[in-house]
Amino acid sequence: MPTAFVLINTEIGSEANVLETLRTVEGVDEAFAVYGVYDIIARIKADTMDKLKEIVTWRVRRLDRVRSTLTMIVVEAAK
Repeated sequence: MPTAFVLINTEIGSEANVLETLRTVEGVDEAFAVYGVYDIIARIKADTMDKLKEIVTWRVRRLDRVRSTLTMIVVEAAK
């Protein structure tokens, strides 16, 4: 199953709102607020690579108050 981790920067002060909305997006398996360079990290899973790209591009990156993202597609799942 294609999986990606997406690191997200939000507008200042909107982390909680973006996190709440992100958790309702289909395909978002987990999402957490974090300290550091990024504000949120999310694990996204989909049935196909095309669906995964669609979720990241059209649903996550276009959320209100998302400033930037960094997507890391998992090459091989841990066993």
